Order: sequence, then C-alpha cells, then structure tokens
Amino acid sequence: MRIMRKAVLVIAVLAAVPLAGCRGSGGATLDVAVVGASDELFKGSVKLATAGQLVRAATAEGLVAFDEQGRVVPALADRWIVTDDGQSYIFRLRDGNWANGDPITAESAKKALDIALDALDDTPLALDLSGIDEIRVMAGRVVELRLKRPMPYLLQLLAQPELGLYNDKRGAGPMALRRVREAARLTPIDPSRLGMPAIEDWDKRTRQIELHAQSGAEAVNAFNDGAVDLVLGGRIQDFLLTRSVGILRGTIKLDPVIGLFGLQVMNDRGFLADPANREALAMAIDREALMAPFGVGGWSPSSRIVTGGLEGDLGTIGERWGGQTMDDRRRVSATRVRAWLSGGGKAGAGAKQTGMKSADSVALQVWLPEGQGSQVLFDHLARDFRAVGVSLSRASNAKAADLALVDDVARYPRAAWFLNRLSCRAGRGLCSQDADARVAEADKADSLGERAALLAEAEAELTAANVFIPFGTPIRWSLVRGSVNGFAANAWGWHPLMPLAWLPR
Repeated sequence: MRIMRKAVLVIAVLAAVPLAGCRGSGGATLDVAVVGASDELFKGSVKLATAGQLVRAATAEGLVAFDEQGRVVPALADRWIVTDDGQSYIFRLRDGNWANGDPITAESAKKALDIALDALDDTPLALDLSGIDEIRVMAGRVVELRLKRPMPYLLQLLAQPELGLYNDKRGAGPMALRRVREAARLTPIDPSRLGMPAIEDWDKRTRQIELHAQSGAEAVNAFNDGAVDLVLGGRIQDFLLTRSVGILRGTIKLDPVIGLFGLQVMNDRGFLADPANREALAMAIDREALMAPFGVGGWSPSSRIVTGGLEGDLGTIGERWGGQTMDDRRRVSATRVRAWLSGGGKAGAGAKQTGMKSADSVALQVWLPEGQGSQVLFDHLARDFRAVGVSLSRASNAKAADLALVDDVARYPRAAWFLNRLSCRAGRGLCSQDADARVAEADKADSLGERAALLAEAEAELTAANVFIPFGTPIRWSLVRGSVNGFAANAWGWHPLMPLAWLPR
C-alpha cells in the first residue's frame, strides 16, 4: 500500500499567506465578485453555477478539498491510503464535530456521502463517479471507497463542490454563511467550535468574505471603482470588458484550463439530419480567426473533442482535415450545402424560419450567452457560415436553437470527462448511442490499456456523428488586485474562498 497524504497541513500553508487588500471595518472583510446571478448564491440543488459552487465548497467540506493552487488537500479526512491495485481508497476522518455538534464518524460520513452521490444521479458527474462500487465503514473514523476499476482521478472528483457533505442538513465549514441583502457573507469558523484544536488569535488571523454575484459588466465596473478586490468566474462573453482594467488597478489572470468549448448540435431536423452536413459546418469555421479578436496568448484552436496529450491518450486521433487549407474545406462545405438545397431541402433545420429563400441558403439559429464577446463570436461564425451558403441568426434560448454554445471546464484530465459531458444521458442535444456504448465497455475494461483503446473508439464514434463542433479550450479569467493573496491561477479554474480569508500572524 502506498500512503497518500498532503505534505504540509492546510492550516500551515494558509497561515503563511500575507495580508491581502480588504475593506470594511478594521480590514475585516474582503469583497469578492463572481460573475453570475445573485440567486445562484443560495441555491440548494447540486446543479450549481460558479457562485453556488463557491458557497457550497466554503460551507460544506467533502472528504478532501482543493487549495488555491488546485491541489487536493485534507478536509473531513485528514489522511488516506490507496491500495496497490488502485481499487480501494481508505480515508481516516479528522477528530472533530459536524456543525450541530455531532461527532464526525465513519457512519455519519458514509451516510452523507451516499446522500451526495444519490443527488447526482441525473447529472454527468454521476457517470464520472460510476466506478465507485461500495462505501464501507471500517472503524469509528475510517471509511473505505471500493472501486469497480482504478480511478486515478477519484480524489479530484471527491474534492468537487457537489461532493460537499451535510449532516442534519448542515455542512462542517470551513465557513459559515449569512445572507446580507443580495450578498453572501462567509465567516471562517473557529476550529474549536468544530471540536478541533483551537488556533490562537483566530479572529485576528481571519476575515470575512463578502461574495457578490453580478453580471460581467457590473463585476468589472465594481473592480475598476475599487468596490471589490477580486472578480471570479469570468468567461468568453465578458472577456473584452477586461480591456478597461488599467495596470494600476489590478491584473487579468487566465486559468490554464482544458474542457469543452464549441457548438452542440441540438437537433437532427432538415439540413442537420445528415452527419456529413453537420461536418460541413465544422469545416467552415476558421478557428484562429474566430478567437483572434480576444487576443488570448497561448490559446490553441482544435477540431478534436478531447484535448490531446492527456494521460491515457493513445495518439490515434488527431486534428481533422489535415492537409486541407481553409479554402479547400469551405469548398467541400459549400458543395454539401448546395447539394442539399438542390435536392429539395428547406431553408433551415429549425421549426422557425426567418424568411430565407430555400434556393439560396440554409437558415440556422445559434444560442450564445449575452455579452460583447458572444456578439464577436456570432459575427465571425455568421461570416464563416455565410461563405458556404448558411445563414445564421441568434436564438433566444438553447432549446429553440439548432446550435448552442458549450463552455465547460474539465473536472479531471481524462477523455471520459469529455465523453460523459456529450453523452445521451447528459441530454444536451444530439448524441451518439454507439459512443456511449464504447464508454460503457471502457468502464468494465480489465486494464488501463483496454480502457484507453475503448475511449479512443468512443471519441472516434462521437467525431463521426458530428454532434459537437469544437473550437478549442475554454477561456476562464479573473481580475485580481495586486494586494490580494490566497489566489492562484490553476488547471481547474477553481478559486476557493477560505484561502482568501487568511491574514498573516
């Protein structure tokens, strides 16, 4: 057995964080804005936007958690071991209490974990966790997760906000939540209140976080006006707003994330009924030009569904249409559009049309979130599609659209995450039963090599179905005042609140 534990305890790491910029009485509060709607801060469901995820992670720890650098660290479990075959994770829980005073035991942790997993049943995250076979109580404060197959990414999954655990409908911190008008006020909980050793001068070493959920424009304006010191949760639709941030106000931080960024095909009506026609749309897009207006250094376009080079990637699937120029691809695309129109196709795949002549073009609708960046994306997509005989307009919502933007950061760096998010069970739009079948076979594979081969087959099936049109990697940005510490760009685009709450000794 090999021991898996954090090299330095969480408190020791965080206590070393220097003073960050703050406002409020006596420097007791750090104001943070997260891009989103205010009601997302207080939702109790597991289908959470970024604002709700931040609150849940701050108020309900799981067995493990993420630190500010995206590393897995102890939470309710203070240490763990993994068996040599990778099919058993044994966690020793910390000596302490739940928020209501009940002791943290293996029995109560198992019950809480069972409830959390059951709540995820109708979400793609349940597919990621399908390798868990059984949760067992081994001793008073020892719980075991037995797996059907090795899950090298299990700890990253257990650290997700959705796996925060509740006892008697309350989490065990590390922060307590109070609603203050439309904001969430989060106060670090003194460890002695949770049955853990007291930390001297706790009140002087920590501060409150006041979390405001705002639109992208409101959040950037608040940062520029000095009302908040940190903006989290920025996406492509609001990225151009960051041009207003001067060098003296703060820094734009980009997270080196991977994930899905592209268009989901929502139906198979009309022109979209043929996978070759759906491929024609993917071929028409100039991905480099699409993202050029944003000026994101290091961003790479991709026609692959799964990010290349991940652990377990066999290298058998590469970029599509190799050797063809953009003009070559558009000629092929335009030929397919003309062939469909000449064969009696109607103008557009959707039920609603906008007066386009069927002899001239195909009319499609795309859903994009509101924002200046989305308008830039739309303008470039419309231009690219127009070049091959497809007219594009914007839909009011994803369900009414023929194509819809998908913009998700991967929770763990494996092909399965990408395939699960585009599965029929995820219910986003068109899907491939054949690809899902290969993923299901991979879940039962006897070896990592066999599993990797089956996942590569699944990606090939999904690629051939042309139900998703990739652009490249997602964009995640934050605005950070120079005085703020406890923040670090990381591969998960995840920025927990507790590290921001620590002050120096």
